[in-house]
Order: sequence, then structure tokens, then C-alpha cells
Amino acid sequence: GKRKIHYLFEDGKEMAEEYDIKTGQLMSRKWREKNTLGGTGKWQVEVGEPTSPLLGALDSELITESSSNPVFMRKDTLSSFQWRIRNLPYPKEVYSVSVEEEQRCCVIRTTNKKYYKKFSIPDLDRYHLPLDAAALSFTHANNTLIITYQKPKEILAAEEQLQKELKKIKAANSGDGDCTTQ
Repeated sequence: GKRKIHYLFEDGKEMAEEYDIKTGQLMSRKWREKNTLGGTGKWQVEVGEPTSPLLGALDSELITESSSNPVFMRKDTLSSFQWRIRNLPYPKEVYSVSVEEEQRCCVIRTTNKKYYKKFSIPDLDRYHLPLDAAALSFTHANNTLIITYQKPKEILAAEEQLQKELKKIKAANSGDGDCTTQ
């Protein structure tokens, strides 16, 4: 039920995206670039579930974060960018979500000073689009803060064009031949 697309860029960066085949919705996007010695670095998750801390537990001598810590992740819809922060038990009135124009980021604050987070929207940075405070909204349910930013029409058009291009690509595992890089 997933379609995975792997991109290799001229500057050495790699991007892997997973789409739902039925809806065409982006499920995950990860970036990786070469480290200073020329080897491949770790994947940085931009969209989707963050990598499980249990997988890295063996590297850190079995010391892990508390499972009650807030978990910040991005999960987009077809019409908006969406971030979810789990394990935030405070009522909706405590939260304040705003746009910092000069720093090109969004800021989450609580009046009780228990949570503070700055995050950027890399998609807007890639298209050199300004942040719009009117496109930002948030809600709180089930100990989860959900922040929504409506996608600008330029990004919606680009994603529609990308979906058309992706439908033309044949799958590498369909048995049509070898998948070689050029």
C-alpha cells in the first residue's frame, strides 16, 4: 500500500519519500547527507513518525528518554502541513502558537512555562514563500496538540504536478528489468 521514491541530488544529499498508493498522501520524508569523512550520515525525519528510540537503545548503553516526554512529529494532509505533539496534558487555553517572521519559524509557548518549541517549515523555505500567521491554527485533544498550517496555492500546485510525474514512473520491483543508477 506504499510507494517509496528515492532521490539522489548532485550535492550528495539523499531524500526518501513514502506515499500512500490509494490517496497519494505523503506518509514520510527523510533526508540524509554525507558526513565530513564522506560516509553516509543518519536519516533525518522531516515528515512522519520519528525513528523509534528503542532501536537506538543499544548504542546508548540502554539509557533512553522517558516515554512520557513530549513527542514532536509532522504528519501532513493533502491540504495542510500538520504537526502533532503527544504527551502534552495541559488544556488548550494554556497554549499559544505564533509565527516569527524574521526568524522564519513557528513558536509554541505555554503560559505555565512547561513547554516551548520553535520549528521551521522547510517546504516554505524551499519555495522561498513567506510565513502567513492567518494560515496557522491549533487544537488540543487526547493529550495531543495538533498544529495546522494551510498549504499555499504554490505548494498545492507543485504537489499536484509531482503526483502526475510520480504516476508516470514504473516501480523498480515490478520485474521490468534492472534498476541501475546513471
